[in-house]
Amino acid sequence: MTSSELWTRETAERYDAEEGAISSPEALEPALAFLAELAGDGRALEFAVGTGRVGVPLRRRGVPVAGIELSEHMAAVLRRKADEDTLPVVIGDMATTVVPGEFTLVYLVYNTITNLLTQDEQVACFRNAARHLAPGGRFVIELTVPPLRFLPPGQVAVPFDVSKGHLGFDTFDLTGQVLVSHHFTRDGEDGRYRRTSSQHRYAWPAELDLMARIAGLTLERRVADWDGTPFTDDSTKHVSVWRKPV
Repeated sequence: MTSSELWTRETAERYDAEEGAISSPEALEPALAFLAELAGDGRALEFAVGTGRVGVPLRRRGVPVAGIELSEHMAAVLRRKADEDTLPVVIGDMATTVVPGEFTLVYLVYNTITNLLTQDEQVACFRNAARHLAPGGRFVIELTVPPLRFLPPGQVAVPFDVSKGHLGFDTFDLTGQVLVSHHFTRDGEDGRYRRTSSQHRYAWPAELDLMARIAGLTLERRVADWDGTPFTDDSTKHVSVWRKPV
């Protein structure tokens, strides 16, 4: 078992509703098109497949998809959308769990590599991706760029959402390279807010490139989003593609 925090039944049941803004067909279309093109005629493997937010619609596009998921509760929500024959899922951690066969694409979206709280585990995740890839296959990660330049001296918190129904901010342990995401989410109409938090190990693009090199992968492409916007100093996230040599 890795250091990833385990998603509970309550969190899994709320997940799709709370992430509705990024789960609509319009929001998902650029990611699905990007991933489907890389998968080609081959199979895709999603690390931390969760409730199938990406994997299920990608399968509907005709790409054979399998998944690895640490939380049985998240996988149970996925099962309501697709059966085992349609989208097989292996319960386990994405750093060490092995799925039979080879894949032309392994992908890990929505900052999920940061759920692995040590550098060694993140390196193991890259090695596990390389283990599953056929020669010439690609590993794709979607990840936020750490917003550390928003931290003036002495400040340890950065807000990322201030809205009527949600207040979110990250606090940083700069020496440990760990952030904690804090969420205050409005529950119902009675005005009460529910507080949750999660730990993450953030990593810079250059650090991920070194992890990829350790795993025998080479950077092929890095863009700022699924639409292919060029990655610049001002980009707040990146979509990176590493390739296994032929």
